[in-house]
This record gives sequence, structure tokens and C-alpha cells, in this order.
Amino acid sequence: MIETRETFCRFCHAACPIEVDVEFNAGAVTGAGAGAGARVETAVAVRGIPDDPLFEGYTCIKGRQLADQHHAPDRLRAPLRRDSHGTFQPTTSGDALDDIATRIGEIIARYGPRAVASYTGTGAFQNSISMPATVAFHAGIDSPSFYTSITIDQPAHLTARLRMGAWEAGWQNFRDADVLMAIGYNPLVSSYAPSGGLQGTNPFVTLRRAKARGMKLIVIDPRRSELATSADVWLQVKPGEDPTLLAGLINVILSERLHDIDFCNEWVAQLGELTAAVASFTPEVVSARCEVDADLVVEAARLFAAGPRGTAGTGTGPNMAPHSTLMEHLALTLNAICGRVNREGDRLESGSFLNPGDTRRAQVSAPSDPAPGTPHRVKGLKGMPGEMLTNVLAEEIMEPGEGRVRCLIVCGGNPVVAFPDQHKTIAAMRDLELLVVIDHRMTATAELAQYVLPPRLELERADVPTVMDRRFAAPYVSYTPAVLVPEGDLLSEWEVFAGIAARLGTKMPLAGGDLPLDGTANDEMMLDLAYGNSRMPMAEIRSKRSTIQEHLAITVMAATPGPHARFAVAPPDVIAELSVVSTEQTGAEVIDGFDPDSFPFRLISRRLKHVLNSLGRELPGLARVGTTNAAYMHPHDMAVIGVETGDLIEISSPSGSIIGVAESSDTIKRNVVSMAHSWGGSVTDEHVREHGSPTNRLCTVDSGYDPLNGMAVQSAIPVSIRRHEPVQPQPQPGRRVASP
Repeated sequence: MIETRETFCRFCHAACPIEVDVEFNAGAVTGAGAGAGARVETAVAVRGIPDDPLFEGYTCIKGRQLADQHHAPDRLRAPLRRDSHGTFQPTTSGDALDDIATRIGEIIARYGPRAVASYTGTGAFQNSISMPATVAFHAGIDSPSFYTSITIDQPAHLTARLRMGAWEAGWQNFRDADVLMAIGYNPLVSSYAPSGGLQGTNPFVTLRRAKARGMKLIVIDPRRSELATSADVWLQVKPGEDPTLLAGLINVILSERLHDIDFCNEWVAQLGELTAAVASFTPEVVSARCEVDADLVVEAARLFAAGPRGTAGTGTGPNMAPHSTLMEHLALTLNAICGRVNREGDRLESGSFLNPGDTRRAQVSAPSDPAPGTPHRVKGLKGMPGEMLTNVLAEEIMEPGEGRVRCLIVCGGNPVVAFPDQHKTIAAMRDLELLVVIDHRMTATAELAQYVLPPRLELERADVPTVMDRRFAAPYVSYTPAVLVPEGDLLSEWEVFAGIAARLGTKMPLAGGDLPLDGTANDEMMLDLAYGNSRMPMAEIRSKRSTIQEHLAITVMAATPGPHARFAVAPPDVIAELSVVSTEQTGAEVIDGFDPDSFPFRLISRRLKHVLNSLGRELPGLARVGTTNAAYMHPHDMAVIGVETGDLIEISSPSGSIIGVAESSDTIKRNVVSMAHSWGGSVTDEHVREHGSPTNRLCTVDSGYDPLNGMAVQSAIPVSIRRHEPVQPQPQPGRRVASP
């Protein structure tokens, strides 16, 4: 029999509603696992829901492969334990948690609670109760060593907002924007955008409708991305020069007095200092540095300033490049000086139903310490609110002394191919006393672990879209129960942390109270407790799933009486860094060992539609799209180097080398190579055509990092490129070597 069940996709952040056809034997006994007599269910088809009021049937190629993901022959269905010979042996979840908890207890007794760390990767962000459980576990053992993928690629979003101050009611909505400036992001592929941007909820149709109503689109990107093809102004900036370009746009707006003067008089401080700091970034200087036409710089500035509504926002690309926090600050400054905020009486686009409170006031939340978290033991850095900086985790593992990380639990991530500085990351993973990986497949990181614990996947658990709840293009309510019975000895991420806490005798405090650790908890209880202070109670969310509640949209309230905080658009460290940028020639001077003659190319990161970072390429339907992260280059550059599409090339940076597969693309700027990150494996001679190559091997955490959040340079990396000539095997006496 086949039964159709409604849920939403959690392959990526977008949370697209889907129908899943589930095949099962009507006479089987319903069970919780794959034991004798247990009911076995198989997902056989996945598709969008055409009458959904927000998504209108939209899904992407990744989500339509969920059946293959859940039923993949090589999916792990029982925990694995590394034995004394270094090989993995099956074990039970109970035995695994017993040993893990014992070893964690010993580590805490020997080194203190800070020695126990966790890393929450992108995959775990799609599980709404994973992060609350992890945070609760850390609170229970009193360890600050909580790390996430947020501080790998876009920590500047928070760092810059704290330093400059934030508008309590947020930037203006996309749905009535007159202009949108997209700086280095591509929601038509990533299905995600900054606040006020084009989100992944039916993005192609939404963009067409926005353009039809007259919205103007400005795209800043070194390549003609899918989004850039619809741009009214496309600035093909030289990688690493985004701060220069944004400073130039601000200069034009201020010098021509195109900013919102009344708003700035009331809500923006240091405008005079900002005007002076960007004065040297004239259109002519910007043109020379960024390799864009000066007239286009002026046109883009005037178009954005004209508005009157719409926002500027940034993505992974420039956030992973040099001067990332400065770049983000300048993008936020564009919004601030043009008054692109939700005013009193405006209605917010998203419902934010999972967040506490429904009061948003038309005023600035005061600027504050951009790095208010726990101090790191290295580089003089401090963590962000509630979490540490992933870009220095490897050093926190290997640096001797009090507080050294000795245990790491990896949840929904793959540090070996995702963390910057791959060689140092691998050394750190091997240096740990205990590495536990929660994953449904054997990744490059799992191969180094002592334990690999397979989780229940998205169709096998209840969920809410915690990321998109603040990003939906409407006050949209979404929830799903589990729609598939899991097979095997599987634990959801929260069950791992709850199992360890129960054995340690520690608590797991959540918003709605402590999680019971007596075995009675389930997904639904976790949702109730994790979102116990949400604006809309979970019971109501369950009853209103897949609906738009426009009457519950948050209306912006008036500012409180009395003196108000103001945006700090030109604090001293911003002025100082702008001065440094003004003296640079290439944007890559921050990296040790760089010289422009030896490394004339720039390698930029990109997203691919058929994968999410390292997830997806193992599935047959997605592998048919591509099995490698090709090195896209301009045809002219390929001709100069003497390579054609499909040839192997050697890409070298000041800190490492990789082999890539060349791919011709006239959408790429000259002297640029564009590759997706989080591919490949842990060795240097992997088969790049079948598995890709890890661009994090080209990064270093030792130089060029952001002084506020430790962000490593992982895009706009200076590189050299040459044709790769494989080493031919040498003939042995008496043996014959076959021709390649």
C-alpha cells in the first residue's frame, strides 16, 4: 500500500513543503525499529505541494532525493566503535553512550568542563531541536566550548551588527522593496538570503514578480550568477575588493547628499567621520581597484539611494574574503544612512512565531561589544554570544595548557573538509582523546572518530523550521510530525546529548524547563520545551501548520520616550581599517607569503544547486548532475594556461595546493577561479573527478584572519594555476607498465 504524507524538506534551510509517498505492508506490525515484526516503511516519491500558500509547489533537486537519502544502501543504521586495531565495529547505542559518557566524565575530572566541546554543522541547523539540546547539554556540564558553522563562513553578520547597533524592528521587507542590492549571494541556488533579501521560498517566481512590479536589482559578484542575469546593474567586482566598492558607494551617496538626512539626524551617529573616511574612495579609485566601470559605480549608488524602499545584504562570498567584518559593516551602513528600516506602523514580513515576544519598536538597539563571549586561549580573540569561534577550534585542541579541548562531538558537520586549514584540522582531530561524530554516512571526519552514531533523518522526526521562521516572506506557520518509521539503532542528535547527560547526572535546561532524562522524552516533548517561550505556543503551531497568519503579523511600535541610541557608523576601528584598505593594492596583502606575481588569480567560493556543502554528492540522482567541484575559469585564462574543459589543473596558494578539474565558463571574471567548498577528502591524492577537491587546503588560520571574529580568508584566496601533469609510474626491471 502507498500512503501520501505531508511534511517539509530539511535538506537545506528553505523548508519547502513536500508530499512523500510512503509504501508499507498493511498487515505488518507497527514498531519503532527494524526488529522482528516491525513495520517497514519506504519513501518512494517526493514532490512539492502545489496549493501551499507560500511555496506554491516549489522544491529543488536536492529535496526530491530524500527517498534515496533515507534508503541509501550505505546509510549507517547502527553505531560504530573504533577498536584497538583502528577498525570500526558495530555496537549498540546503549553501549556507545555508556562508554562515551564514562570517557567524558574522566575528561571533565582531569581537565575541567571546557575540555568538552561540540560542533554543530549546517546539517544540524535543519533539525530544530538539535541546537537547543546541544546548548542545554553545555549548560548542564558548564562548558562554554560550543562551536557552530556560523563562525566558519558568516560571523560578521553578528559581529558588525553588535558593533554598529541594530534596528529593533529590522531592515525593510523584500515583498514591497523598490530596490535590492545583493552582495555576493545567490538565493536562486543557495535558497537563503540575509534579512530583507530574496529568500528560498519559490525564489524564481518571486523574483519575476518583484521585477514585474518594478523592483530594481543591483548584484555585486565576480561572476554572472543566476541572480546577476536578472540585474539592472551588475558590478563584476574583483574578488576581495568588496570593502573598496562599498566604501565608494557610500562616498557617492554622502557626497551627493542622497542619504536620508532626516533619519540620519535622529538615528545615525558619526556621519561626519564616515564621510571623511570614505572620501578617498572616489568612483575613479574604486574603478581601478575593483575593475568595474566608474559610471556603473555611480549608477548603482544613485539607484540604491533612490529606493525609496529596499535593502542591501551580503552572503558567504564576501563574508569569507579579507576584511569581512568591515565589508559587512559597510553593507549595514548603506541601509542605515538610507533609512531602510521598518518604521512605526509597518508590518514585519516574517512571523517569528518561534521567538519570544511580539514587540518590535522603531528604534536602535545600542551598539555594544562585538565579541562579548568567552575569551579564547589563542590570538587574543573572544567568542560570540553563546558560542566560540570555529576558525580557532583546531588551535584550541592542540594548544597545551588549561582549558585545552580534549573531546569533540560533531553534530551534522564534516570539519575535515569544511574547516579552514585542512592540514591543521586533521592534526587536531587526531590529537583529540575522544572524537564522536553524529552522521548517517562515513565522512572524512567520521573516518577519524572513535564513535560514529547514526541519527534519525528528517522524515523520521518531528520538526519546525527554526531558521526560516525569521526569514519566510510571510507570517507562515510550519510544523511536521515524523512521517517515516526509522529502521535501525538510530538516535536523534538530542537523544545523544540527553543520553550522555543522564549518565553523567547533569541537567539539560531548556526554555520551557529541564528535559526529563528518565527515558520518557520524545521529539514532541523536546519541541515543547525547546520553544517553551515562543510567541505562538507549539500546540497552536501544530494546529495551524502550512498556513499564512497575516492577521498575526508583528506591527512595529513607536520608539520609547526619551533619549535613544544611534547607529555607530564610524567607530575608531572601522576608520582605521578603512585607512588600511585604502593603501592596499590587491586586497590579498593580509595573507603571509602573498605576492601578486606569484599568485595572480583569486579563488572564490560558490554554491551548487545539487549539493549542500558536503551533503548530497553520495546520492545517485545528485551524482548524475556532477561528481566534482569543478574549477570554473574564463575561457581566455584557460587558453593562456593551455588547458581545456576536463583537464586537471594544480591550484596553489601561499599555504597549500590542490588538484582541480577545469571547467570553462564565460560567466567568470578574468583571473578568477570559482569552486564550491566542502568537497574531497582527507588525503592529497584523492580521485578529484569522482570526489572533488577540498579548497580548505588552500586556507590558513595563521594569517589574514579577522581581528574581531577570527574569520579566516576562505574566498578571494590568492592562487596560481598551472596544468597538472600526473607523475607517470616508473618501469620496474622485468615488468611492463601499461599505457595510461
